[in-house]
Amino acid sequence: MFFAVPLFKSLQKKIDRINLVFREGLTGVRVIRAFNQDQFEQDRFEGANQDYTNTGIKVFMIVSLMFPIITLIVSGTNIGIVWYGGQLIGSQAMEVGNLVAFMTYATQLLISFMMVSMVFVFVPRAQASAARINEVMDLKSKINDADQPVDLPAGPASLTFDHVNFRYTGAEKLALADVNFSATAGQTVAIIGGTGSGKSTLVNLIPRLFDPESGQIKLNGTALTAASQAALHDAISITQQKAVLFSGTVRSNMVYGMKDASDAQIWHALDVAQASDFIKEEGGLDGVVEQDGANFSGGQRQRLVIARTILKRASVYIFDDSFSALDFKTDSLLRQDLRKDEQVQSAVTVIVAQRVSTVADADLILVIDGGQIVGQGTHDELKATNKTYQEILESQLRKGDEVDA
Repeated sequence: MFFAVPLFKSLQKKIDRINLVFREGLTGVRVIRAFNQDQFEQDRFEGANQDYTNTGIKVFMIVSLMFPIITLIVSGTNIGIVWYGGQLIGSQAMEVGNLVAFMTYATQLLISFMMVSMVFVFVPRAQASAARINEVMDLKSKINDADQPVDLPAGPASLTFDHVNFRYTGAEKLALADVNFSATAGQTVAIIGGTGSGKSTLVNLIPRLFDPESGQIKLNGTALTAASQAALHDAISITQQKAVLFSGTVRSNMVYGMKDASDAQIWHALDVAQASDFIKEEGGLDGVVEQDGANFSGGQRQRLVIARTILKRASVYIFDDSFSALDFKTDSLLRQDLRKDEQVQSAVTVIVAQRVSTVADADLILVIDGGQIVGQGTHDELKATNKTYQEILESQLRKGDEVDA
């Protein structure tokens, strides 16, 4: 066991390596084919598999020696008992029945040791697995509720960022620096900026996926850290960058937003999201949704998750770059219907986008560059005064084109 335990721990890591390579090969099969890397991936899997095989052969050869060794010990013990017991019987110091009983007891005892050795084969593997499970179980969340959380007020919706700074764990530079703005019910806040500027980081602070390093974020006048996470998540409806759908039906996916939603409410949300037409073609609310929405296009998946977001009653609606796969006409129609929807207009709407046309009609546009808000205002104000916004505008429009705010 001295030699086997370290090898078993190594074996578990090598199993993980095989699973990793195999899973990457499955999920990235289209990329592998597109770049003609079939042989490279096969060689990579063969290397991981051969490494596992060599270690497995070594460790199981060691383990397999235990059984013949114990069998040899049992047989040798019986020989010793018979030899020594025969002398005692010959000198009439012991009866034959006592010798048979002693042999039986000794055999049972040694067989028990054999069973223990079989258990020892599995103990190292269990230890390696348990150590990794405990790493996850023992990990403490940094996002915790207050000792006495308060309820979020049911009054008019509002969202305030008060000089918020945020830094990722271990990072030297702030990801967000001195973010300061506020919005009230019926207002739309749009966030625009280059890739990696901090747009998604900012919206992820609203549902407390992260806590800021300094400053304060308030929802309906209450600091996020003072409310319970359950109450906070009930008050927020979010569409994240990756459009996630679950296997089932359209209805089962929609009720994630509102469990007791009626068919009429679901259809209304689908209408606002410009998704009702293709859903009717796919069989209505009972239409099948494959895992991750694989039977829908990228734009259709986005519209479905937007509909799920709209369906939920919330104080803040967040759309994190969720219009990117929509054509300009659908994008425009969807935003028009959002402005007409009473439920959405009773809340604060936050839209993250990279297209100027998506944010042009927002009440407040935040221009982010390098984690800092370098400009905020309406489309016309920023177009006239903000250099970064002007650069984004010029990069997306041909000379002479205009964007209607």
